[in-house]
Amino acid sequence: MKKLVKVTVGAIAICLLVTGCGNNAELKNNHTIVKTDEGSIKADTLYEKLRDKYGIAMLVDLIDHQLFDEKYKTDNEEKETIDSQIEQMKSQYNNDQDAFEAAITQYLGVEDEDELRDMLSLEYKRNLAIEDYVKKSITDDEIQKYYDDEVIGDIKVRHILIKPDVTDDMSTEEKTEAEEKAKKKAEKLIKELDDGADFAELAKKNSDDTGSASDGGLIDYFNKDDNMDEAFLNASIKLEKGKYTEEPVKSSFGYHIILKVDQKSKPKLKKVKDDIIKTLADKKLNDDATLRYNALIEIRKEAGIEFKDDSLKKDYDELMDQLIASVSSNTSAS
Repeated sequence: MKKLVKVTVGAIAICLLVTGCGNNAELKNNHTIVKTDEGSIKADTLYEKLRDKYGIAMLVDLIDHQLFDEKYKTDNEEKETIDSQIEQMKSQYNNDQDAFEAAITQYLGVEDEDELRDMLSLEYKRNLAIEDYVKKSITDDEIQKYYDDEVIGDIKVRHILIKPDVTDDMSTEEKTEAEEKAKKKAEKLIKELDDGADFAELAKKNSDDTGSASDGGLIDYFNKDDNMDEAFLNASIKLEKGKYTEEPVKSSFGYHIILKVDQKSKPKLKKVKDDIIKTLADKKLNDDATLRYNALIEIRKEAGIEFKDDSLKKDYDELMDQLIASVSSNTSAS
C-alpha cells in the first residue's frame, strides 16, 4: 500500500516566520520574537500579518513542493521543457534580459529567472501528478472500448490528388468554378479506373501531389497519430483492401482518389494499453477543465493534508472553489 505523506499545514506556515526554521522548532505562537522599549512583538502577530499579506497561494505551493519534488525528480525532459518555455517568453521581449525580468516580476510576481524556473518546475510536476491521478481512474471497460472502436492497424494507400487551380485574388464564384473543375477531373479519373486503367500510372500522369506522384501515388504505412488530413484518413480506414474510392474525397488539399493497398492487423491490447490510458486521460482533462483542480484537491487529501489553522483552511477551500468556478465559467463562455 502506498505510504501517505502527512502534511500539517500549520507547521509549514510557522516556518515562514523565522530564518532557520529548523533551529527554532520550539517556537510557540505566544513566543516573543522582538522586544523594544515600547513593548514586544509575538510570533502569532507576525504569523497573522504574513498569512494575511501573502495569502494561501504561497502555502499551497509549499505543500505541493513537499508532495511532488521528491516523487517527480527533475530530469532532462523537465529541464528541456522549461528551457523552451523561457526561451519563448524571452523572444517576446527580443531576448532583452532586463525587459524580460521586469515583465515576469510585474505579471508573474517572481523576482528573477531562477524563481521563474522554480515556478515552472512546480507546474510541470503538478501536471505529472494530475496525469497520474487521472490515469488511475481509467477503467478496464474504457480501455477495451477504445481498443475495439479506435485502434487500427497501419494502412498503406495510393492516391491521386487533383488540386483546384485557385488564387487569393479570385472571386468566390471563380473559386467555386475551379473547385468544380477539379472535382470533375477526379470523377473522370475514377471512370478510367472503372474501365480498367492502372492506378499507379494514372497517379504518375495526373496527381498534383509531387511527393508521391512519381511513385504511383504511394503513401507508406500510416496510422491515426500521423497527422493525416481527417477526411483522407477516414476514407482510407473505410476502404476495403484493394478497393478505391468511388467518389472524390475532398480534403484541405483538394480532391483525392484513394486506393487501399494494405492494412496490417491491429496491435495486441497489451502493446498499446499504456498509450490508450494516456489518450483517455488526456481526453478527460480536455473535456473537463475542473478536473485538474479536483485532482489536486484529492491528491492532497490522500497525502493526509491537515490544517491546524481554521483561517487557512477556510482560505484554502475558498481558493479551490474560486479556481474551479473560474475554469467552469471560461468553459461556459467559450
